[in-house]
Amino acid sequence: MCRVLPPRDLPTAAGLALGAAADLLLADPRRWHPVAGFGRAAAALERRLWRDSQAAGALHAGLLTGAATGLGAALDRATRGRPVARTLVTAAVAWAVLGGTSLGRAGTAMARTLDAGDLPAARALLPTLAGRDPSGLGEAELARATVESLAENTSDAAVAPLVWGALAGLPGLLGYRAVNTLDAMVGHRSPRYARFGWAAARTDDVANWLPARLTAALTVVTAPLAGGSARDAWETWRRDGAAHPSPNAGRCEAALAGALDLRLGGRNVYGGRVEERPALGSGRAPTAPDVPRAVRLSRAVWTAAAVLAAATRGRPRP
Repeated sequence: MCRVLPPRDLPTAAGLALGAAADLLLADPRRWHPVAGFGRAAAALERRLWRDSQAAGALHAGLLTGAATGLGAALDRATRGRPVARTLVTAAVAWAVLGGTSLGRAGTAMARTLDAGDLPAARALLPTLAGRDPSGLGEAELARATVESLAENTSDAAVAPLVWGALAGLPGLLGYRAVNTLDAMVGHRSPRYARFGWAAARTDDVANWLPARLTAALTVVTAPLAGGSARDAWETWRRDGAAHPSPNAGRCEAALAGALDLRLGGRNVYGGRVEERPALGSGRAPTAPDVPRAVRLSRAVWTAAAVLAAATRGRPRP
């Protein structure tokens, strides 16, 4: 009989819980961040392999993702039968790949800057949250960009690594973070990456399919903790989630829009490229005071995901 879920693994479950707690209390490591090191290695390999070719991009993504997943498998083998070591290694890796608290802190910094009316500083902060061009954005558009980023990146930065950690342990944690980092680096619709980044972008879509929908579901469940409506989150997710051009981001954004009675979507500028995004939600446009509400909801969602991931990995199997 084929197992859909992994066998009971209490050391990994404990490691996931400890890693999530470390992220909640400490945020990202401030120095020698492993993900930053992976990014430097990916950039160096790109300089050697880049061609305007899907095959070259697939090789780039495959080598790097395979290396990260292989490292996770090696750590898994090295700690097999050593429960204390497995717990500590899993906790360290989970802390390194999670970014939920740093995401919330970036959102909080944006809220404070907008409250102070310092638009130049707010525009300078936006690249820490979203990839769109901030130069022509006013307070309302900066608030919308922040709320949308909080919704989408709650899945990418926190829920998805926890899901893959629960399903595949150390290889899942490191493999997912490699996939998502490569998508952020080369998965853009730009002349340089339209073909080279295709494999990274499509792999990221597949890896985030389940986590994005879990993020939307947990947004429904936790909406009241941020003063929101679970019913409206559910209805907006089901009605508007598929309208977004991304197969995943729209589910997260629509659920948050419904929960907080907001309307997301509109005109986004990415360098020289303009996208008109469909409306998600039927409420009002976001303003600066909505950003702390979105931060609270994001934290509630990924904290619930951490509890669920640890419980899933540690649950006895028949």
